[in-house]
Amino acid sequence: LFCTAQLQPFFESINASLFLTSSTTFKMTSHAETKIDCSKVYVKQSTFSNEDTGMFDGAFAACDIKEGELVEKGLMRRLPEGFDGNTCPYIFTWSTERPNKTWGMGSGCAPYYNTCKEGTANTKMVRFFDEDRFEIYATRDIKAGDELLHTYISLKWRTCFQELNEIVHANSDDSEHKSES
Repeated sequence: LFCTAQLQPFFESINASLFLTSSTTFKMTSHAETKIDCSKVYVKQSTFSNEDTGMFDGAFAACDIKEGELVEKGLMRRLPEGFDGNTCPYIFTWSTERPNKTWGMGSGCAPYYNTCKEGTANTKMVRFFDEDRFEIYATRDIKAGDELLHTYISLKWRTCFQELNEIVHANSDDSEHKSES
């Protein structure tokens, strides 16, 4: 609830731009002009969700995707200054600054990619902080129906990910876990 309450003013500030009148016309753009494209991805219940972890969604490949291929591209909407992303796992770290003070909401299916241990993800998000956009690429061949995973850049230090980080690294030996800290 804290996360939702924090986001309320942000949603209210953009609310007017979300509604279109019936007289609005749409111009189709070429694929190159498209800012958001998640046509190779769909969202359904994650393969990691169960009674113990709780039920949650994940992103999945809608088609076969080759290593190095663009999986998805999208935009990031920066959240208001003062927002604390350490308390809300549903938003993105949007800078290289530590401690991080810039947070964003991702478009498309990006918010539904679950995380995994570093080096095991089948996707990688490339962030263009100065342009408020991202691209997600396949790190290996992905089959249609596979769940899409990437390692959250803030997995090890965000307080809202503390328990998740412990779960992700549960099978790591002590020396490996310490070297990742």
